[in-house]
Amino acid sequence: MKNVNKLLFSILIFFATTALGAGLAEARDKPFEQFGEYRVYYTVFNSTFITPDIARIYNITRGKDRALVNIALVKDNQLGGIAAEVSGTRTNLMQQQRRLEFFEVREQDAVYYLAPVRFTNEEVLNFAIEVKAEGQRRPYKLKFTKTLYVDN
Repeated sequence: MKNVNKLLFSILIFFATTALGAGLAEARDKPFEQFGEYRVYYTVFNSTFITPDIARIYNITRGKDRALVNIALVKDNQLGGIAAEVSGTRTNLMQQQRRLEFFEVREQDAVYYLAPVRFTNEEVLNFAIEVKAEGQRRPYKLKFTKTLYVDN
């Protein structure tokens, strides 16, 4: 349980620092998209950000050329993510598309979804994500682009 809390803490800190940085950046750079009463938070970060013991628990392969896509669906005025169906793709500049394989992480009141991604240094990836809240008929769709760098 202690290791799971470390993963949650790491990801929450990452979201917080991303959100803080987004507050200083232009509005289009914010780390979430608003859909009515829901926000879909998203980020992509190098897998080496996760410690080896946490990676073992969740069967995450760490590497300098590996990243994780992190998605959380949050209802207004609530802390932590809520359950959802999450799917998506990533496409490089050569239009090579790959499906993202998300897995759910639950910790106390927080729910979020991670998908591993392999990349080359300075690779620009376009992400198309669909998030469907429980009880909703249609998914929320978001698109964003991220340039990934090999972790030295």
